This record gives sequence, structure tokens and C-alpha cells, in this order.
Amino acid sequence: MADAQKYQKLATEYAKLKAQIPVLKKAYLEEQAVSNDLKEKLKECEQSVRKYQQEVDSLSFRNQQLSTRVLFLQEELDQAEASKKKSKHKHDASPTNLPSPTSVYSEELMNKIQENEMLHKQVDESNTRYQSRLEELEKLVKDYEGKFSQHQEVLDSTIQKDKVQIDRLQEEKAMLEIKCQSMEKEITGCRSRTEIAENQLKTVQCHLQRQLEQANKIITDKLPFIDTKNRDLNGLNLPTHDRRHQLQARELVSQATNHMTELVQALSNFYTYSEQRSKIYPADGTHEAYSPVNVQYCKYLHENMTYLRPVEQSLKHFLSTLNEDSLTTLETATELQPFAANFKKMVAYMNKLLPYQLSSLEEECAVSSCTASLEAKNMDLHASLKHLTAVFNKLDTYVGLLAAQSSKTCSHPQKNHPHVFSHLCQALRDLNTAVREVSKHYNSKVSLEHQLPTATQKLKTTDECVVSSLISLVTCTGKFSAFLSGNLEFFGQSAGYRTRGSSIGMDSVTEGPRSNPAIVCYRQRAAAYLNSLTSTIPDSVPHQVAVQNRQTLLSSAESKQGLSIQLANFQDRVGKLEQEKEHWMLELQLLQIKYDNEIQKVKKLEKEVSLKQSVPADSIEDNMSEAVKESKNRTASSNSGKLLITSSILGQLDQVTGGASDSETREVLIKNHFSKRINEMMLQHQQLDSKCVAFHSEVRALHRQLQIANKVKTQAEEELKSTSQNLAQLKDELQTTTKSYEGQLSMMSEHLAGMNEKLTQQKDEIDDLRSQLSVAKSGKKSRK
Repeated sequence: MADAQKYQKLATEYAKLKAQIPVLKKAYLEEQAVSNDLKEKLKECEQSVRKYQQEVDSLSFRNQQLSTRVLFLQEELDQAEASKKKSKHKHDASPTNLPSPTSVYSEELMNKIQENEMLHKQVDESNTRYQSRLEELEKLVKDYEGKFSQHQEVLDSTIQKDKVQIDRLQEEKAMLEIKCQSMEKEITGCRSRTEIAENQLKTVQCHLQRQLEQANKIITDKLPFIDTKNRDLNGLNLPTHDRRHQLQARELVSQATNHMTELVQALSNFYTYSEQRSKIYPADGTHEAYSPVNVQYCKYLHENMTYLRPVEQSLKHFLSTLNEDSLTTLETATELQPFAANFKKMVAYMNKLLPYQLSSLEEECAVSSCTASLEAKNMDLHASLKHLTAVFNKLDTYVGLLAAQSSKTCSHPQKNHPHVFSHLCQALRDLNTAVREVSKHYNSKVSLEHQLPTATQKLKTTDECVVSSLISLVTCTGKFSAFLSGNLEFFGQSAGYRTRGSSIGMDSVTEGPRSNPAIVCYRQRAAAYLNSLTSTIPDSVPHQVAVQNRQTLLSSAESKQGLSIQLANFQDRVGKLEQEKEHWMLELQLLQIKYDNEIQKVKKLEKEVSLKQSVPADSIEDNMSEAVKESKNRTASSNSGKLLITSSILGQLDQVTGGASDSETREVLIKNHFSKRINEMMLQHQQLDSKCVAFHSEVRALHRQLQIANKVKTQAEEELKSTSQNLAQLKDELQTTTKSYEGQLSMMSEHLAGMNEKLTQQKDEIDDLRSQLSVAKSGKKSRK
């Protein structure tokens, strides 16, 4: 439902944006119409300018005409005066009261000159007014064009942004729809799996209910008394441990293992990057040779994982030894001793490494480019490294004390365990502060080194890596210190055990000694023995048969290739024998047919002999010779022999030689029949052997497929768990993305509302300018 509401909000915001686009388009078209009107007005002004120029040209042409006329009239006046002087005596009798024509011309000329001056003044005034008005209009047009270009750019940018935003929102909507579909499919799958799990749960509940009823029946029928009710009898039972305490202890050890893994990784990074830095500064090995101290220092730094990795592995091994069925305390945690030994080796490695670290810093101080401030920072780092190694030594002492509690020679009572854990917590706090000091001093040292002209880019990048490793080391130590201080109360309390039939834990100090760790071993062995008794005995093979089978297997342990070659040879031989068998069977059938024919012929000849005994000897001899010739031509040499018919001089048939008796033929047929049966049985035996080999290989292949299917099943279960986790993560990401999209859409709507307000203001300004232009035009017309 929440997703549907979010999608509805996205749809409404999209509809708002889509509704605002026509408003922007309308404003754009209005601005375009205004610009077109201004262009038309500019054209009209240019036309009026051209008209005024034409009027000025016409007035100048008229002025030229008037000037030529004035000159012409002046010449006529001069001629008239000359003619007046010549003909003065002719005109004495003329009246004096009439006006002279020169005075009239002169007055007209003066009037025309005055009119011309007035016209010139008007033209000049109109030109000046026109020029001023034209300049004003050009300024206004430029201003309007600038504003229009600005508005056009803003409008284009907003439209482009809106298009990009809409496209991006559509793509995200499509992606979200695809995700929703995939999630719906996963949800349906999960529902089906939950239904299956519920069915299995119901069957398990029914089975457990039956077992519970059976156990209750057995208890009521077979158990004579309950020993947990009597305190004296209950004291003889083996005490049971607090399972909650064991589970919490296992969880805390798992968290401590994770923190130790992070600490080891951070230390490894710090030593590795320090090795790289030592190979770059103060000597890079190309221009200046490495010092013996620096070479040994790099060698020791390169061996850091041989000391750091066993610490992590030993703690992980200790975590794997913790079981839910056994009570784990400091007295029974014997696997802590390898961890303490490896931690002691790591601290010894740090102590061995410390002099080389200090001497390396002193070599850096001895470089000529080292300033006084940099030397002071190096000395601060020198002191902080000493303090860090001392804190690790202190931490090693407390780790050794905790691990020594499981040894027989330990003399520390159980009351001192909370004090040891509190001192260990304080040592971790000191470690965090020491690492912070090292990080701070190293950071200030690096900032001064990078200001030197001799600092290379490779040195800068390596220093940044060292600083990042120190920051991760500070973070790891802070987490470890906070973890131990937060669970200090649990580590300090004593783990009790419970007697059977009681829910109150008993302290070992008040009720007696704690149960021996050997009890756990005996308990596990007893449980395994009982399981072996209840388990079904598998079918076994007698020893002699197994030995014979082993001998046969060892004797027949030939290679697969040799067996395949032998099998191919036998198959070829079988094929050839079958071909020969078919050939001889055909031969036998042919011979049998020939034999039958010969027997029939003999019978016919015997009949003829018996009938023709009275015939002369010559005819008998002729018939017998013909019969002999026919018998020779018919290839009568077969297994039954040849039939030879002879006659005496008297023409009588004395004997028939070469024929086989009935008993011999019967033996031959029986022999052939049984040989045929033997061959068929041999073929069947070979076929059965080949089928057995094929079935054996098929069974082995099926067994391998079963193993592979089991592996695939386990992998599928793990993938199901990972997919369920991914589903939860995707749901969280969907919520965050929808929230961010809602915020972005609200910001876009506010931005578009602001743009609409700006467009309305610009539209009002354009209307004001239009009104001003109309007023200016009306004033101009009134002036004209």
C-alpha cells in the first residue's frame, strides 16, 4: 500500500509538471508574438524614415528650383533695369501711381525665401525629433531583445531541464515497475515457501506432540520417582550450565574477533605503507643508496603478516571451539593460551621494530632539507611511537593474565577477574589515545613535508595512504575500547550453573566448586554413544568376502584405457564370429538341401534298379553310366558322403558305398544344435557383461549427480538467504529513493512556481512597454 501511495504521488507530480508545460509554451508563444510585433513596428519606423527622407529630397529639389528661378528673376530684373535706362525717355509720360513689376517680384522672392527657411527649419526639427525618437526606439528594441533572449534562454533551459527530469523520472518509474514485478515474483515464491514451511511445521508439531505424549506416558509408567524434588538426591546429579550466558558470551567473543580482525588489518596497512615510504624517503635507492638501518627496517616491515595473521587466526579458532552445550569460563577457555602467545609474539615484533622506527625518524631529521619545525614534529612522533609500544606491552600483560587462568599453575583467585578486565579496558582506552597522538603528529609532520620543494608526488600519495591507515587504526581501537567498556559488567560477573529442577543459578563460591571441564567431554561421549545405539546398523559384508573382493579388485585393477581396448577387440572378434556363424549356417542349409536331393535320387535309382532288373546289361550299364555322370556333375561330396553305384558283368547292383548311417547323422545334428546353443549363450553372456558394466557406470554417474544435487541444494538455500537479505536491502533502498524523489519533485514544483511568477512579472513589464509604445505613437501622431 505504501508503494502504491508513493507511485500515486509520483503520478500526481508528473501530471502537475505536464500541466505546467502548456503554460510555458503559451508564454513562449506570447513572447514570440511580442517580438514579431516589435519587428513590425521597427519596419514601420524604417518606412516612415524613408518617407521623411523622400520629403527632404523633394524639398531640396524644390529649393533648388526656387533658387534657379530667383537667379532667373534677378537676371530679368537686371535686364529690365538696363532697358529702363535705355528707354527712359519713352516712358516719361507714364503715370507714377502704378507699381513697378520688380517690386512685386522682389516681394514674391522674399516670401518664397521665408517659406524656404521655414521649411528648412521644420525639416531640421523633424529630423532631430526623428533621430532622437529612433534612438529611443532602438534602445527600447535592444532592451526588449536582451530581455527576450534572457527569457528565451531561461525558458529553453527550464524546458530542457524538465524534459531531462521527466525522462529520468520515466526511466526510474520503469525501473521501479520492473523491481516491483521482480519483488512480486519473489514474494509469491516466498509465500509458496512459507506455505510449505507451515505445512512442514504442522507435521513437525504433530510429530513432537506424539513424542511428548509418548514421553509423558513413559515417565508416568517407567519413572519410579523424580530425584530433582529432593535436595540431597539432586546434589548427586551433574550440574547444568546457564545456556543464555553461554550464548551471550559466544556473541561477544564473535564481536571481539571482528574488532581484532579490523585492528590487525589496520596495523598491516600501516606497516605496509610505512615500508613503501621508507623506500622513497629519505633515500629512494636510485640517486642515494639506502642506509643499512633503513634496509633492515624495510625487511622487518615486510614480515608484518607473519606476526599479525596468527593473532587473528588463533582468536577465530577460539571462537570455533565455543559450543552451546558447554560452559565457557576463563578457567575452561584453554584455547585462549595460543592467542595470548601469538599476541605476545606480535608485541615482541613491535618492540623489535621500535628502534628501527626511531632511527628512521632520526635519519629524516638529519636530511639537509629538514627544517626546525619539521624536526620538532619528528621528535613528537618519536615520543608518541614509544608511548604506543609501551601501551601494547601493557595490553600484552593483561591478555597474558586472562589466558593464564585456564592453566594449572595460575594462582589468581576468581575475585580478581573484574579488576583484570577493568585494567584491560583502561589499557584499550590508553591504546586509543596513543594511536590518536601518533595520527595527529604524523598528519602535522606530513603537512610540513609536502610544503618542501623536494617532496615528490609519489611521496605525497604514500603519505596519504599512511594517514588513512592511521585513521582506520584510530577507528578500530575506539570501537574495541567502546565494546569492552560497554560489556565490562558481563565480563566481570561470574558464570553460574543451575541444578536440575531449579531455575535459580548458583554461585560456585557459595554452593561449592564449579563442575570439572571433563564432565562436558564425558557428557558428549555419552550422547554420541546413545545416538549410536539408537541408529540403525548398516548392512555389512563378511570379512572373508570383503578380503576376497579386495583381492579381486586389486588383481583386476587395470586402467580404463586398457579395458576399453580389450572391450573393443572382443567386440570386433564377436562381430567376426557372428559373420562366420552366419556364413556356416548358410553353408549348412545348402548342404542339407543337397543331401535331401541326393537321398531322393538314391531312392529313385533303387526303384528303377528294382524295376529294371530284367533289362539287358548294356542298357543297364548305359543307365548307370548316365546316373554316375549326373552325380558327378552335382557336387555330391558332402558330410553324408557320395553314393557310388556299381554293377557286375551280369548287370546286377551289388552295393551302395560312402553313405552315412542314421545314428551318425543324428549325432552330427545334435552336435550342431548344441554348438549353436553354446554360441548363443556366449553371446548372451557377453551382452549381459556389457550391460552390467554400463549399469555400474550409470550408477556411479547417478551417485555423483546426487552429490552434486545436494551441493546445489545447499547453495540454493544459501542463495535464498542472500536473496532474502537483498530483498530487505532493496526495500530500504526503495524507501530512501522514493523519499529523495518526493523531495526532488517538491523542489521542482516550487522552482516551476517561481518561474511562473517570473514569467507573469515579465509579461506585465512587456504589457507596460507596449502601452508606453502606444502612448508614444499617439503623441507622435498628434504632433504631426
